[in-house]
Amino acid sequence: MSTNKKAKRSASKKPAKRAAAKKGAANMSAARTRGTKSAPAKSSAGTTVAATPNAPPKKKTKLIVVAGGAGAMGRITVRDLVETAPANIEIAIADYNLDAAKQLAASFTSRPVRAIGLNIKDVKASAKALTGAFGVIGAVQHQLNVPLMQACLAAGAHYCDLGGLFHYTRKQLPLHERFAKAGLLAVLGVGAAPGIVNVLARALADEMDRVHEIHIKVGNIDRTPNRPSSALGTSYSLATILDEANHPAALFTKGQFTFVEPMSGVEEIDFGPPVGVRRPAYTIHSEVATLPLSFKDKGVREVSFRIAFSDELAERLRFLRALGASGEKPLSFKNATGKIQKVVPRDVLVALAARLPKVELSGTPDEYEVCRVVVKGTLKGRELTETMDLHCPGIPAWGFGVDVDTGCPPSIVMQMLARGSITARGVLPPEIAIPPKPFFKELKKRGMTVVKHKQTERVVSKAA
Repeated sequence: MSTNKKAKRSASKKPAKRAAAKKGAANMSAARTRGTKSAPAKSSAGTTVAATPNAPPKKKTKLIVVAGGAGAMGRITVRDLVETAPANIEIAIADYNLDAAKQLAASFTSRPVRAIGLNIKDVKASAKALTGAFGVIGAVQHQLNVPLMQACLAAGAHYCDLGGLFHYTRKQLPLHERFAKAGLLAVLGVGAAPGIVNVLARALADEMDRVHEIHIKVGNIDRTPNRPSSALGTSYSLATILDEANHPAALFTKGQFTFVEPMSGVEEIDFGPPVGVRRPAYTIHSEVATLPLSFKDKGVREVSFRIAFSDELAERLRFLRALGASGEKPLSFKNATGKIQKVVPRDVLVALAARLPKVELSGTPDEYEVCRVVVKGTLKGRELTETMDLHCPGIPAWGFGVDVDTGCPPSIVMQMLARGSITARGVLPPEIAIPPKPFFKELKKRGMTVVKHKQTERVVSKAA
């Protein structure tokens, strides 16, 4: 498969952006020295219940709200909270679609789950709705991350989200001082990638004196029998997938941020059984926005992210891009009456996709995903190349496939924060805020395993 010609451009042309990046690096470097202390966490909500004589003190009640909890990823996060959170954790689903939130909340019988109407674009109203929450998990479109963070600040709630596709993550980082001053933590990008892979990178980098390169690659396989297909079938937001397939992909190379053509740089990677050989390519992602800043002091010079869509989906996304059908610039044309009209091709594409019959999956998904991180560096003068994989077979008992590696981590992180296992404050990426060992332990409880090995990744071939 041919790849698009690389079209590099500097991501740090504007002095303001350069200054913001330096400030972010300073904030992250300082946070590394205090992010995993054993001091008790500061809660932002809850009341103290006095203990009776000869009885253990009751734990504070803490409310965790999942914004966008009725969506595809949000409902996995809610399910994880319902199944794994201790009794003192209260759960709420906040969604623009209140009816959907109520319907999902009512489906749980093992513990109470409440539903809240939430319009994130109205920051003042959102802050009022979120008042009293210990923490808010943002399972929403990345364009809504900043207003949701602002609402959390006003409500006095901790925050985490699923990522900001590089550019929005950069817009979120400047809120660091406000969150730190309020005694709150905001963790940016706590899914599989970004999220788990960032912590894998941290675990490997911590074992090296110097870090030269960090490379992330994601591949999966769907073995579900008789799975129905659709024109642009994806469990993730179609808008996000189109962004990844159309926006220039960020790279950190030779110590500089640059951009290349989306879905370029294809490699054939052997992820091992059962995934086998897949063809990951560059797409825009948040890991590249933070890892170079977090490990600047260790000398990192190269950071990349590649993901393998299914061959069928990748081919269709490339076709749509080549045709211009997923473009975001207005297109002028003459209609049947001869009048000039303007449309945004992507808007038309999304509208057409929304009209397609919804494909319902019957039975249990049979999927498997590997999230791989390769770190190159030195230890005591010796060159090292280490690899760490996250293996995810899904959680069939819950009826979910590999999307659990995106939906479960926010629940894990917010619960770790609630019990004091995470003590960092400010606006931080996962590699700074999250201690690897207890995080990996929680993943294992959900059937996701971390495997560390020497460089055994086999690059079958690289695209020209």
